[in-house]
Amino acid sequence: MVTDRGLQVLRAIVQDYVDTHEPVGSKSIVERHAFGVSAATIRNDMALLEDEELITAPHTSSGRVPTDKGYRVFVDHLAELRPLSTAQRAAISTFLQDPADLDDLLARTVRLLTQLTGQVALVQYPSFASANVTHVELVRLDEFRMLVIIVTDTGRVSQRLTATPSGVDEQDVALLRAQLASLITGRSVRSGSERIEELRASAPADRSRLDEALLTIAAVAGEELDEFRQDRLVMAGAATLAKREQDFRGSIHPLLQAIEEQVTLLRLMSEMAADEKGLSASIGRENDSFGLTEASVIASDYDAGVGRARVGLMGPTRMDYPSNLAAARAVARYLTRLLDEDENRR
Repeated sequence: MVTDRGLQVLRAIVQDYVDTHEPVGSKSIVERHAFGVSAATIRNDMALLEDEELITAPHTSSGRVPTDKGYRVFVDHLAELRPLSTAQRAAISTFLQDPADLDDLLARTVRLLTQLTGQVALVQYPSFASANVTHVELVRLDEFRMLVIIVTDTGRVSQRLTATPSGVDEQDVALLRAQLASLITGRSVRSGSERIEELRASAPADRSRLDEALLTIAAVAGEELDEFRQDRLVMAGAATLAKREQDFRGSIHPLLQAIEEQVTLLRLMSEMAADEKGLSASIGRENDSFGLTEASVIASDYDAGVGRARVGLMGPTRMDYPSNLAAARAVARYLTRLLDEDENRR
């Protein structure tokens, strides 16, 4: 059974180890923290923490370092989020101000988070399956190229360049635009995608020139609507893993592979259990089934209007959890506010 003072000793060990990257001994705890007890008493507390597998000795006769279980107890019970500085809050407001669109906003978000924390930053796109298509536009650029534009009520804009169907002129484009709009405008992304599939499945073999052109353009629009429905991540800061490679117990290759493939990180981000504040953490061996036992992932929920998604950070288990969680939460709150303001303007 770990005493209250023992838990405070664990807090001191985590904080000192994160700050110094050196195993923490009883003497340094007495010198750096005001426990008001002797080093011998602290050693007894550390022995109990070691019995509970919350700390371990990396070398014989060395100080102690937190285990993954120790970090979990620290995050769940002992970590107090550190308020962001005035400069950090100003940086968030300035860096995320007046984005061109959602893609721009989320790209800025991950760059900002990496700069604030020095970790790999991750942001989930919200699912737009229930968003409604509000506008469709076809722009004939020349005899070979056409731009297909789709806008949803969540502010998501898709622009896809495609080959112009043979023999289509400006008058034909206006007719095709009206046909495509009647097919998907005012419908949800999911419903619009299904309508396009129905059109393609029921198309007769003997088709007119314009019918063939509509099928070609509808196929492009359908692919874009499917993109709206897919889970995606925006990431930044992969280079920080190489800079901090010494913080990992083993190879960083599984982390780099997860960044490249996204699927593993999407599953992990989606399955992490959040607390009542919308904060979540998955630490070290808790990520074993995802092949990421070397890493910790922390996240904060944000509200995108059509549903909730997550802003997160990935790095070594030896990370500054209070500061990183505070940064993720602050950015998530700002994202929620921006998206809410955008929704109200529409």
